Amino acid sequence: MKKAVLAVVTAAAVIAATLIPAGPPVGAATSGFGSAVSAIKQSSWQTDDSVNALAVAGGIVYAGGLFTRIRQPGKAPGQGEATRTYIAAFNRTSGEPTTFAPELDGAVWSIATTADGKFVVIGGDFTTVDGVRREHIAMFSVATNKLVDGWDPAVSYRVAALAISGNSVYLGGSFGEVDNVVRNRLAAVTLNTGALLPWDPDADDDVHAIDLSDDGTRVFVGGGFTTLKDVDHFALAMVNTTTGAAYSMPAAAAIPPPTDECTSRVKDIDTLGSKVFVANAGSGDRCYDGVLAADVSTGKLLWKNNCLGSTEAIKAIGNWVYKGSHAHDCSTAGGFGDGTGMHHLLVEGAVNGKLGPWFPNTDAGGTTLVGPLAFASGGNDLWVGGDFTRVNGVPQQGLTRFTNAAGGSQPGAPVTPKASSTRANTATVSFPTVVDADNISLTYTLFRGKTKVGSWTRSSYSWAAPVMTTFTDTGVKSGQAISYHVEVTDGRNTRKSAATALKVR
Repeated sequence: MKKAVLAVVTAAAVIAATLIPAGPPVGAATSGFGSAVSAIKQSSWQTDDSVNALAVAGGIVYAGGLFTRIRQPGKAPGQGEATRTYIAAFNRTSGEPTTFAPELDGAVWSIATTADGKFVVIGGDFTTVDGVRREHIAMFSVATNKLVDGWDPAVSYRVAALAISGNSVYLGGSFGEVDNVVRNRLAAVTLNTGALLPWDPDADDDVHAIDLSDDGTRVFVGGGFTTLKDVDHFALAMVNTTTGAAYSMPAAAAIPPPTDECTSRVKDIDTLGSKVFVANAGSGDRCYDGVLAADVSTGKLLWKNNCLGSTEAIKAIGNWVYKGSHAHDCSTAGGFGDGTGMHHLLVEGAVNGKLGPWFPNTDAGGTTLVGPLAFASGGNDLWVGGDFTRVNGVPQQGLTRFTNAAGGSQPGAPVTPKASSTRANTATVSFPTVVDADNISLTYTLFRGKTKVGSWTRSSYSWAAPVMTTFTDTGVKSGQAISYHVEVTDGRNTRKSAATALKVR
């Protein structure tokens, strides 16, 4: 689903690769932190239940879900709360709530904003907004926070996905009619009047995600369907923006067809430049749960990541694709294996799908027990919504955000190096790697007193055992009293170990 119509578009190279090549994950791209945003959690308000959808309009972030109250950062449930029934808005810079507070009678499952940032459309289970009839879809003015008068398409059931392009609002979900006209799970209405459009792909099962190419020439739809217009199209399709007719999309073949043991559904879609990124959630043991990338024009597969653990949300920012899931096994992508816990927040390289340098985490709670469920970005930040109650080990329910503020996460504190001398005029020093939530590759420098005696670049991962570096120092003399310490840096942040003293044999 389109989570942020106003995302900043950064061109990325297209590499024609069918599957992710073997090898280690990609390394840091810049000093301080390696991806587009840091793993450091920034201050934001919380919610009392799941956030299912997010979207950005200029300096405002809209959040929708199952919550009925929001609360201040750092506050426990029941403290510092304000009423917000299923929808809320926040300042994108400060994280503070705005005065936007319509009263809905049901949950919000989808949000989209217009490219000019003037309007926001929401979809879900509600049938009234501020006491006014709005059947599962509604539009607000961003400037006034008011419902748009007369814009009132009547949708028969849940609207779970929304995207806006030009004068068209595309919607998907579980419905069978719009304005009493048959529209099976996919439909489009005009932005200016809400009138039903002829667009009718006719899906045979639920739709969870919709997005358009940046030039507005393709609509990508995903869900649990098996046909469009009675023609086989499982889980993913690329369709005409006017007629709803499906184009050929070879990348869809990368999603395994349903069996008694495995059904993999598309849960989110995000386009950026020449690529479309697709997130899947599988039901069944070792069923496909990963992310794939396809060419926006041809629909050809560019890469496929086979991490296990249902992927619910993705967001492309520049050369990175952020992933919200309960990933537990990414061994086929050069990452962690089973038994390392749940990795709810990850980033993949947009060029090849390899795991990148960004390792915050959440827990999973609430209704879905998944963790992150929705992403949005204004280009230099990442807002995350879901059913979590903790972020980076600290209480934070339902909503959090990450930014590109300078500095990023610091490397872990290096331990005091071990030093020994068993031969004349020689000392041996060893030290382990540390972990940095924003970087894979760190630089380690060993000092003898104030003299630099060696420097190494080492890769380390939160799920892997530390890697030891051992150095033999022959620049010392028997009987000499010396000390060693290690400094580790990510390019902006440097940590220094305690020193260890030694008398050379």
